[in-house]
Amino acid sequence: MTLKLYSTMTGRKEEFKPLEPGKIGIYACGITAYDVCHVGHARSAVVFDVITRYLRDRGYEVTFVKNFTDVDDKIIQKSHTEGVGISEISERYIREHNEDMEKLGVARPTVSPRATEHIDGMINLIRRLMDRGLAYEVDGDVYYAVDKFKGYGKLSGRNLDEMMAGARVDVNDKKNNPLDFALWKASKEGEPWWESPWGKGRPGWHIECSVMSQHFLGDTFDIHGGGEDLIFPHHENEIAQSEGSTGKPLANFWVHNGFVKVNSEKMSKSLNNFFTIREMLNSYHPEVLRLFLLQSHYRSPVDFSEDSLTEARQGMDRFYNTLKNIKDLRSGHDRTTGMNPAKLSGKTRELYLKLSSLPASFVEAMDDDFNTARALGYIFETVRLLNGSMADTEFTVSDETDFVLETAKNILGELGCVLGLFLMDPDEYFHQDRDREAARKGLDVMEIESLIKERKLARTEKNWQRADEIRQLLAGKKIILKDTPTRTTWRVE
Repeated sequence: MTLKLYSTMTGRKEEFKPLEPGKIGIYACGITAYDVCHVGHARSAVVFDVITRYLRDRGYEVTFVKNFTDVDDKIIQKSHTEGVGISEISERYIREHNEDMEKLGVARPTVSPRATEHIDGMINLIRRLMDRGLAYEVDGDVYYAVDKFKGYGKLSGRNLDEMMAGARVDVNDKKNNPLDFALWKASKEGEPWWESPWGKGRPGWHIECSVMSQHFLGDTFDIHGGGEDLIFPHHENEIAQSEGSTGKPLANFWVHNGFVKVNSEKMSKSLNNFFTIREMLNSYHPEVLRLFLLQSHYRSPVDFSEDSLTEARQGMDRFYNTLKNIKDLRSGHDRTTGMNPAKLSGKTRELYLKLSSLPASFVEAMDDDFNTARALGYIFETVRLLNGSMADTEFTVSDETDFVLETAKNILGELGCVLGLFLMDPDEYFHQDRDREAARKGLDVMEIESLIKERKLARTEKNWQRADEIRQLLAGKKIILKDTPTRTTWRVE
């Protein structure tokens, strides 16, 4: 099968061929470390996590670079507000970002460089741009001259003449052209600074990604990505800087994920319509949040609502119910002999063949521009077939059916690893999900557990009246009890 990716640069899907056989370099723009991450950040993180997982699963050696911006106007403003240095602010939010990503099941990048670690590289790149006539200095500030770079606007599809005609001119602006952007900023009182040929100052935002991507991946690499809000001006400016310096394409493919939207508007801190990852994970299992984000194609917008999250939770519950049924059915059977799939017959053979076709269908979907929505559709169709087979009155656990159930568990587990889903023991998943759902509805888990213990004691003492009172009390809180010969379990209605 051939992997095809949609590139923002060309506006179409193209066959993906790595620059170096067997190896892939990916750079994705990371966070500005001045606040906690929200669900919009989670979307980009999960998208590139799955892309990286899939490419590695296909046998590629992937170097994934994702940076941290640790010097920026917002970081400086927060440091002034709190009366601490910028490093204390950035360290705090980098640490919290990493904690959020770990809880969300997002693997660490191969490299996580920070802007302040590459100041010398930024100064050297600015020098090269000035030597090529693409940048100029005014009173300690250095600007990129966009009209000197022939390809400016090619990623976003914008026309430079039209942009210039529509630009607002500030009479106090020192720039030659209102579209020119800062490569280096002269230091102001109270701001961090580094020595440079143009005096004390700090880098502009765009220059850092050009330097760090090329430092770790070379002048040209395979995939550059990020949220679609970065297409212009950030990625457009990266191209101008990098290609203006080297004369080579910066990346072969440009991959951008769509927004998470709330009431048709992009989720963002500036609009104050955001929900943090940590508050979402207090209410929803991490795999539920991942499923919610992966149920749409990565280039499509995702509408964030309680209804959509509830739907994702129900979908995840259906899947884990299937895994639990497989686990429970197999627990009482000890298969001691090997099994030849060719000797399977009847409905067992039909189910096995359908299961065996799932990996190829999954690859077909993922090879089509990482179409997780379609891949999940194939998985859940298989889950439906499994559930139907296990619910069939003629279904019994034998060596043959046990072999098929084991095959199902293994296949679903392997595909789940690519998506970062279905990774838990089903009993543990339901335990964690139940506690989150209880917390989301304002229920006290410890109180519920205490009442269940009291009810157990009442039943032991044959105090049926008190046992019924406790059941009714819990039912009033929408708590459903299930008694088994060995224990009592509960769930939220």
